[in-house]
Amino acid sequence: MASQSTQTTYSAKPKDIVRAWHLIDAQDKVLGRISTQIAMILKGKTKAMYTPSMDTGDFVVVINADKVKLTGTKEENKVFYSHTMFPGGLRTVNMATLRAKHPEDIILNAVRRMLPRSALGRAMFKKLKVYAGPTHPHAAQKPVALEIKGA
Repeated sequence: MASQSTQTTYSAKPKDIVRAWHLIDAQDKVLGRISTQIAMILKGKTKAMYTPSMDTGDFVVVINADKVKLTGTKEENKVFYSHTMFPGGLRTVNMATLRAKHPEDIILNAVRRMLPRSALGRAMFKKLKVYAGPTHPHAAQKPVALEIKGA
C-alpha cells in the first residue's frame, strides 16, 4: 500500500495579510512594462503567500504619470472607445488627448485591463493611486520606493 502524503496547499487567511506601500516613479518608463509590474504587485504575485482567490496584494502609488513613455506611434494612433448607449453615441479619444486632459488615466486604463474582471479585481484596483505630478498625499503611509526592472 502506498504511503499517504501529508502535504497541503497553503491558503492565505485574512489575518495573515500584511499590506505594504510601494512608490513607483513612472518618468521615462515604458507604459506596458510598468503596468505589468504594478498589476503583479496589486494581485500579490510578488509575495510567497499568494492565493489566487484572495486579495493579498500591496498598495501602489505612482507619480509622474504624465511623463510615462509610449513606444511606436501609440501617442497618435492608439484610440480608446466608449459609448453613451444612445444612437450615434460612440466617443473616441486618442492617447495624446488623454495625456493632455487626464494623464493618470493612461496608467489606470492599462493596469485595470490586466486585473481580473470581478469583485476581486475591483478590490485590487482600489489599492492603486496614480498622480500626474511628482507629489502625492500618502507620505504618512511611508511608501517604499520601488525600481521597476527592465523599464
